[in-house]
Amino acid sequence: MSALTVQHEPQSGDSWDALVRLWEEMDWPEGCKVEIIKGIITVAPTPANYHNVIAGEVQRKLYSALPGDWGIYQTQSVAVPSRKGMFIPDLLVMPRDILTESESVYYVPAAAAELVVEITSPSNASHDRIAKVAGYAQAGVPLYLLIDAFARGGPTVTLYGEPSDAVYRVLQAGKFGDTFRLPAPFSVDLDTSLFPAH
Repeated sequence: MSALTVQHEPQSGDSWDALVRLWEEMDWPEGCKVEIIKGIITVAPTPANYHNVIAGEVQRKLYSALPGDWGIYQTQSVAVPSRKGMFIPDLLVMPRDILTESESVYYVPAAAAELVVEITSPSNASHDRIAKVAGYAQAGVPLYLLIDAFARGGPTVTLYGEPSDAVYRVLQAGKFGDTFRLPAPFSVDLDTSLFPAH
């Protein structure tokens, strides 16, 4: 299944607000992932089985290292207005109180995240590799873990960090099967041999 895009022509002067209002108020297909990427609303189908297995493995490992007042969220939207982005990371790690203190009941600022994880699918791989890397870096998200099951040379994992001037530094890159060390505040090892290829 592939993603559907919805082009919206906002009125002059209110482009971001009008786009967010449309995103909030439309009756989107139930169970779909609806994001705004570079000013375009994108509707993607529910994730495939391999995707859910990977998300579950990462989530299980992260829970062992989280402070008690942090949570892991799979359907929380994060806003990056400067990039005209409203992303829904596959996994989002942040303090729980951000959700209750947010100005919006639908999203939080991406800058509140401590870690975001994206797991590619055929319909979103280019967004995860390009638009979201730039958006999360610009928002100052400390760590971005990209699990790319559809990379050209075979499935890969890339850990980005140290954002500066809207650009990340690659902290670690490798293939499925490698062990990845998530730095503090997590300080855990991810065994990616447990990740199924699509």
